Parts: sequence; structure tokens; C-alpha cells
Amino acid sequence: MATFQLNYYFAVVQRVLGLLLMIFSTSMLVPAVMGFAYGDGESDAFLIGFAVTLTTGTAAWWPVRHVQRELKVRDGFLVVVLFWMVLSLFGAVPLYLAERPDISVTDAVFESVSGLTTTGATVLVGLDTLPHAVLFWRQLLHWMGGMGIIVLAVAVLPMLGVGGMQLYRAETPGPIKDSKLTPRIRETAKALWYLYVSLTALCALVFWLAGMSAFDAVSHGFSAIATGGFSNHDLSLGHHDNPVIELAAIVAMLVGSISFGMHFTVWRSANPLTYWRDSETRTFLIMVLAATTVCVGVLLLSGTYVNVPEAMVKSMFQVVAIGTTTGFTTTDYSVWPTFLPMLLLLGSFVGGCAGSTTGGMKVVRFILLAKQGTREITRLVHPNAEIPIKMGAKVIPDRVIQAVWGFFAVYVTVFTAMFLVLLAAGLSELTAFSAVAASINNLGPGLGEVSSNMAGLPALAKWVLCLAMLLGRLEVFTLLVILTPAFWRH
Repeated sequence: MATFQLNYYFAVVQRVLGLLLMIFSTSMLVPAVMGFAYGDGESDAFLIGFAVTLTTGTAAWWPVRHVQRELKVRDGFLVVVLFWMVLSLFGAVPLYLAERPDISVTDAVFESVSGLTTTGATVLVGLDTLPHAVLFWRQLLHWMGGMGIIVLAVAVLPMLGVGGMQLYRAETPGPIKDSKLTPRIRETAKALWYLYVSLTALCALVFWLAGMSAFDAVSHGFSAIATGGFSNHDLSLGHHDNPVIELAAIVAMLVGSISFGMHFTVWRSANPLTYWRDSETRTFLIMVLAATTVCVGVLLLSGTYVNVPEAMVKSMFQVVAIGTTTGFTTTDYSVWPTFLPMLLLLGSFVGGCAGSTTGGMKVVRFILLAKQGTREITRLVHPNAEIPIKMGAKVIPDRVIQAVWGFFAVYVTVFTAMFLVLLAAGLSELTAFSAVAASINNLGPGLGEVSSNMAGLPALAKWVLCLAMLLGRLEVFTLLVILTPAFWRH
């Protein structure tokens, strides 16, 4: 009986995983068409990748296609984790099969994981000479991973007889995941994706009007709204050397780093002041302005820039790019004077708002940590005082505060363990620290030997960083929970 229950349990997960793989396989047809359209090859690699992924998904789904059961919370966690791992492997297939770039399995998986998790760290060089199909696939991985392909599946799977609320809770970033924009989860997912597609299209249009080619505009629109950081050029957005494009990218990255639930609320209320009334969004914007002010002052005083407008644009661009964990660059910020490179890197630990496409620990968690710290200091003076912690007018339950502390502790522990492994692999302290930070925060560029790319890292380090990127994208707990004995106990 126990064996039957276990098989039945996995059959439901297998069915969902098969469906999701079949859905994902169709995305490989887009770069295949790009290869034919531009005539620079590699379409075959994506057609083979499509066939392999579709066949595998069908083989997984067909034997259990008639299994019907509502997904439970545990099912949601397992599907999300398995799907992101499997998705990363299948996303690497066309990259490995392509003749350009000629890369190893390790590098292909690293690039795929980096794309899907919107990290933007790359092991590829000579991007300007790569085929359009490969370049577009990297950007498309960003775009699908930005909002979470699981959320797209949540809008589709109910039509196939599979509920999606559990998937949505496991996938959505942030400490509070039970709120929905609309009464039905399917409508919530559709609302998020309509908004996501609209903002991406608007961003691409602005880039095109600012001077980018149509291909670059769409590609960087994908990357900017997803706060990913992949570019079609080795110099990233610095390739264009266009202040208008830089300003447009700043706005796009800020839009991607604010909760899409907040965007939806503002759209329905038609009142932009709603952004400022939200404590998390307000705190995030204040942090960006404060960091930009510090950068401008240091860069002007050090003589790095003598033109004030240029210093302001460069400072704000890098503050937003690193702070939102996008990772675009217009200049090598790692050589900026004094403490600025480390200040920006540490800012990526905060990231953007919960419910956005950014990485990091999210602004709301740091707000709650600060409020909890203030409460404990007050309790030293007034031991018996009942001091609630509020976000706006809402009292935050102690369970949420405890979860935030637990998340912070696990995040730091995992970071430290990976940092030590990279040191053991032979990396310098700065390179190891920044590589783990750039990966677990889904940032991309680091400092030291990984300031431009991660091609020179040993294979062990790349696999460790792949795990770090997945942990960061799934906010640590989603991945670690399936490793606990309690998760598998019926």
C-alpha cells in the first residue's frame, strides 16, 4: 500500500513535469527561426534541442496522463525544484550542440542556469561575433526566467486539469506569498504575464527609438525587465555609448525591480502615488538615491569623472544595475576608487522588492530585520512592553518575523559554505567572495578575476555557482526543503 501511494504521489509530479517540459520545448523554435532569418547558422542545434526536450516531456507525461489529483504544497515545491533543475539541463542542450560557441557541458549548463535564473554571469567571450540564434536564446532564457516560467504554467495548467496555487506559492519570491492580485490563481498569473509582456514591449520600443537595432532592442528589453544582465556585446550596454539608452535602461531596471503586484495595483487605481505610499518601494527608491549620491561624490572628488552630468549618469546606472541585480555595465565599476566596488556588491544582497524579478534577499526582509532589531533594543528598556512590528498600517505576525530571521541565517550559512569551497578550489578571497555573491544574489558580474566573465573558473567552481544561482532564484528554502527528512515523511 505504501509503495502504491508513493508511486501515485510521484505520478502527479511526473505528469506536471512532463507538461512543463513540452511547453518549454516550443521556446527553442524561436531562436531556430532567428538562425534561418539571419542566415548565420545554428538553427539545427535548436531544432534538435526542441525534439529532445519535447520527446522527453512526452515520454514523462504519456504513462501518467490520466492521473488526476490536486497539487498539494509539497507537490508544488518538488515540481518547482525539479523543473528548474531539469529546465537548466535541457536549456543547455542547444548551447552545447552549437558549433559557435564551442563549449563544454559544464559551460553550457552554467550559461543556461545563469540565463534562467536571471543571474547574467557568463562564460562566453566574443559575444559580438556569435550567431543571432545563440544570442537570442540567452536573452529568451532571461525573459522566461524573469517572471518565472512556472507562473506562465500556472495560467495554462488549470486548463489541463492541474491546479496551480501551490506552484505559485513555491515560485513567487518574497516572504509573504499567500496574497493574490485576483480571486483566482489562473487570473493572477495571466494578469502578471500581461503586465510583464506589455512592459517588455514598451522597453524594447524605447530602446529602438533611442538608437538600438531592432534585434538588440528586443534582446535588451527581455534582459532589462527581467533584471537579467545578459547582453549581445562584450561591453554590455557600454557598447552603444549612448546616454539616452543608459537612462532608458535605468528606468527599465527600476520597473523590473518593483513588485509586479504593485504595478498591477497602480494600474488599477490609476494613481502613481501608490508607489510612494508603499513602504518597501519607498525604501528601495531612497536607498538607490542615497547610494547614487555617495557614488557621485566619491567619483567627483577622486577625479574619476570631472563632468557632473556624466558622473551622475554613470553612478546611477551602476547603482541601479548592481542594486537591482541586473548586472548591466557601461564602465568597469570594479576599478572605481576606494570602497565603491564593494559598496555596490554588498547592495546586491538587498536586491529589489519582493514580487519583482530581482535577486538578493529583498528590501522587505531588511526592513523587517531593522524593525525587529529596533524592537529588541526597545525591549531592553521596557522588558514587558508589547511592541508590534508594522509595515504601513498592517501588523506583521511574529511567524513572518521568525521566517525572515531563519531565511537570513540560512542564506548567510549557505553563502559561507560556498565561499569556503571556492577558496579550496584555488580562488582568491576577493574572487571567491564576489563570485558567490554575484551568483546567489543573481547579480552576474563580480570583482577580481570575475569582473568581466567567469570563463576562467575551474569546473568545480562553476558547478558550485550553478547551485548558488538556483538557490538564489528559488530563495534558498524552496530548494533546501526537499532535502529534509520531514519533506519525504508521509
